[in-house]
Amino acid sequence: MSISQFKVVRDIAQTNSVSRAAELNGISQSAASQLLRQLEKQLGVDLIDRSTRPVKLTSAGKLYSEACRDIVRRYGEMESQLEALRKELAGTVRVVSIYSIGLYEMARIKEKFEALHSDANVHLDYMRPEKVYDAIANDQADLGLVSYPSSTKDIQAIPWRLENMVLVCHPSHELAKKRSLAPKDMEGQEFVSFDPDLLIRKALDRFFRDHGVHRRVVLEFDNIQMIKEALMIGSGISVLPERTVRHEAIEGRLVRLPIRAEGLVRPVGIIHRRTKKFSPAATRFLQFLQEQPQQPQPHGSAGVAL
Repeated sequence: MSISQFKVVRDIAQTNSVSRAAELNGISQSAASQLLRQLEKQLGVDLIDRSTRPVKLTSAGKLYSEACRDIVRRYGEMESQLEALRKELAGTVRVVSIYSIGLYEMARIKEKFEALHSDANVHLDYMRPEKVYDAIANDQADLGLVSYPSSTKDIQAIPWRLENMVLVCHPSHELAKKRSLAPKDMEGQEFVSFDPDLLIRKALDRFFRDHGVHRRVVLEFDNIQMIKEALMIGSGISVLPERTVRHEAIEGRLVRLPIRAEGLVRPVGIIHRRTKKFSPAATRFLQFLQEQPQQPQPHGSAGVAL
């Protein structure tokens, strides 16, 4: 049964007329009569007494029409509430993100959210991690997306996901022929790495130090895109979040290799100002982000943050 069919039955009960109910619902009297017969066959009872004029409902008809009337009423209330919610969700959600998150998936998330909430708009800006924190602290954005999120007196950090880290190199590199590798396999290799002041660089330095691996850093950049471009011209190897090199690996421009170590992952989180009063649109977008599918961890991974 559709809501339009429930309305026909409701109107037959209210008008005591099949023809009048058909007119109210923009269908023919024949169609309304056929609907009644189909219902009676399905339910196994008569809904109207066809021996009287005007039409009278049977006891079963009264029971069924009351249910129809209640369903139509509640459906109308639901439509009104959805319309009110849609109007509440109108507005702009300001989001700032580090490049390695924003450039690779935020466009897709923005498009999907705006398709679901046509009156809402997500405005995205991409910047260095410290600038993301500044934008949130100064109320220049509603939400921020960062790796290695940390809470402060003024900023609340919400864990979002853990991203697997892999070794990345040019297809012609000697390590590219391996199916996986251990940290010791990177001993003495030339590395394209992150700038020393970035948290991910500090985490990588700690990881290699803990595994007794000495590497030669030949190039340093402040973003993943520049590191990938250096790798694509054969400048060395690097360790990067797996999801940031998927396209290049599929296209054969780079090779990604699992590292046999205790769960190399990059934690990513959502930050916001503690005293921030979210609009309904911003609240829903935060929920929407948290509903996104997470990257599964490899078997046996301990999820150690890198």
